[in-house]
Amino acid sequence: MRRTTVKRAGSPGEGPGPQAPLPPGLYVTATPIGNLGDLTLRALDVLSRVDLVLAEDTRVTAKLLAAYELKPRVERYDDHADENRTAEVLAKIAAGARVALVSDAGTPLVSDPGYRLVKAAVEKGLWVSPVPGPSAALAALSICGLPTDRFLFAGFPPAKSAARRSFLEELAPVRATLVFYEAGPRLADSLADMAAVLGDRPAMMARELTKLYETAVRGDLLSLAADPRCQGPKGEIVVVVGPGETPVASAADADQALLEALVREGPAAAAAEVAKALGLSRRDLYRRALELKGAA
Repeated sequence: MRRTTVKRAGSPGEGPGPQAPLPPGLYVTATPIGNLGDLTLRALDVLSRVDLVLAEDTRVTAKLLAAYELKPRVERYDDHADENRTAEVLAKIAAGARVALVSDAGTPLVSDPGYRLVKAAVEKGLWVSPVPGPSAALAALSICGLPTDRFLFAGFPPAKSAARRSFLEELAPVRATLVFYEAGPRLADSLADMAAVLGDRPAMMARELTKLYETAVRGDLLSLAADPRCQGPKGEIVVVVGPGETPVASAADADQALLEALVREGPAAAAAEVAKALGLSRRDLYRRALELKGAA
């Protein structure tokens, strides 16, 4: 029998263990979304050893660090940070600093700041390492009771109804469970727009996950929109919407639709029209449209 040796790695390529030296780099660190006990052991280790913690809001992060008696240097870094600020951080890492990036709650970059910094660090060839942990989107998916083998995280819908409906129309053909974040005052109207555009699909509204007043309300979109618990609730809110039940169009259906469209317009426009109507790949439909037009 071959014996497997487990190494405590110390280099970035191998991933440092809890007792190994922490290499210079940017550590994208997930923090609890509510319950402080959800901070991972690795996140605790990284936050105890970095030279600098970049926080979305230093006051929020200070409470977390104080709960674990950690006293790293903490500076603000959010979506308002300019290019000079980003350059300063990258220079520190290039000079050997170990920097942790955190958001107020959950995993940075998932509807939270940090994208520009991570992108710039990657472009500079600096070491960027994930310190995974809590995420409201994944926490909600795990308890929704809806299909989770394929899902799409769509973030926050637009605040205005017209823009929100246009945004939802783009997602309507997606054959996957949809995950949204939403603000309490907009929740009921947003759910109603989802029902109007996506159809009255099964869904779940979850708020304050892992916290004292954790709530999960399941039903269809219209019933959720009318539910008193979804009328302007407070706290962090996740909406999970099940995939549509519209059957995938057959090849024969696609050909028929393309032939009808080709009477009025060229292959590219016909493919775009049928793709939107049937939820099929525009690229594949365009190739088929060229074949049909050539055979006509």
